[in-house]
Amino acid sequence: MNLSGLILSFGISFALLMISVSVHEFAHALVAFKLGDQTAKFSGRLTLNPLSHIDPFWTLILPLFLFISSGGRFLFGAAKPVPINYWALRNPRRDIIWVGASGPAANFIFAAIISFVLKIAPISGVTGSLLAQLAIINIVLGVFNLIPIPPLDGSRILTGILPPNLSALYLKIEPFGFIILMLLLWSGVFNSFIWKSVHFILNLFGI
Repeated sequence: MNLSGLILSFGISFALLMISVSVHEFAHALVAFKLGDQTAKFSGRLTLNPLSHIDPFWTLILPLFLFISSGGRFLFGAAKPVPINYWALRNPRRDIIWVGASGPAANFIFAAIISFVLKIAPISGVTGSLLAQLAIINIVLGVFNLIPIPPLDGSRILTGILPPNLSALYLKIEPFGFIILMLLLWSGVFNSFIWKSVHFILNLFGI
C-alpha cells in the first residue's frame, strides 16, 4: 500500500474508531448522570462529540503507533476516561456496576443495530464494508473493556461485585493497571479470550 493509501486507510479507520469510543464514553456519562452523578455532565462529557473525548495518548498517539507498526493492518485506541464521582451515585456499590457495564453494552447494542440494518437493507460495496468495519470495532472495544483490570470497565463492574474489603484491596492495583494490562497483552495471555469472544459475537450478529 502506498503512502496516500495508508493515509486514507488510517483516516477512515480512525474516524470509525472515534465514532465507537464516543458512543462508549457517552453511555458512561449518561448512565452516571441518570444515577445521580453530574460530574461527567459538568465536565462536558455528556455528548457524542468526539472532540470532547480525545486523549492525547490513547486517542491519538497509540492508534497512530499501532497502525504504523502493523503496516496499516491494525488500529486501536480509547478515549480519556469519563470522570465519575463514586460517592455522588445514589447507590455507589450497585450503580458503579451499571456505569461500568454501560460503555461495553452501548458498543454491543450499536453493533447489533448495524448488523440488523445490514440484514434488512440492500447495502453493499464501500458503504456496507464501512458499516461492517464499524460494527467490528464496536465489538472489539466492548470485549476489550470488559477485562477486569483498572482502568478498564471490567474493573468497575468487579469493584461493585466484590465485598468491600476485597474491593478496597483490589483497587490498590490501579496505579499499576496499565503496566499489567500491557504485559498481559504483549505476552498473548488475553489474545485467545479477546478474539474468541469477538468472533463469537460476530457470528451471533451475523457479521
